Amino acid sequence: MKITIISVGKLKEKYLKQGIQEYLKRLSSYANVNIVEVADEKAPETLSDAEMETVKRKEGERIVSNIQPDTFVFTLEIEGKMLTSEQFAAKLDELATYGKSKIAFVIGGSLGISDEVKQCSDYALSFSKMTFPHQVMRLVLLEQVYRGFRINRNEPYHK
Repeated sequence: MKITIISVGKLKEKYLKQGIQEYLKRLSSYANVNIVEVADEKAPETLSDAEMETVKRKEGERIVSNIQPDTFVFTLEIEGKMLTSEQFAAKLDELATYGKSKIAFVIGGSLGISDEVKQCSDYALSFSKMTFPHQVMRLVLLEQVYRGFRINRNEPYHK
């Protein structure tokens, strides 16, 4: 399985980079995982609604340009469907069973994702009704993907 994580912004925090590297290493025996960072749009602290939409649209264009054809796309959205780890594992297993070997996870920027990106989505996934920093979500997502592979192979993993 080939998994691509498309995320807005550069990761700067050392502790997050270390955690992400650890999960990428763990996942290497299950899947080929690639992280694509797209530039975030520079914007002032306070924005009008129109300016927010422009930022999301520009970031969205960068995201969409990195979605390969024939890829199943998960978008991470607060409004998306929440799953248990077991349900998420089952979804990954279902995709593999039905020949969807290319998967992309999209993590938007601080303002969320554009309507254009949402239109590319095959599955809107929510980890919580809370808002998390998009950099932290990379680590949380990788941990859950790793957990999903362990669940699907009936391998032990702490709960």
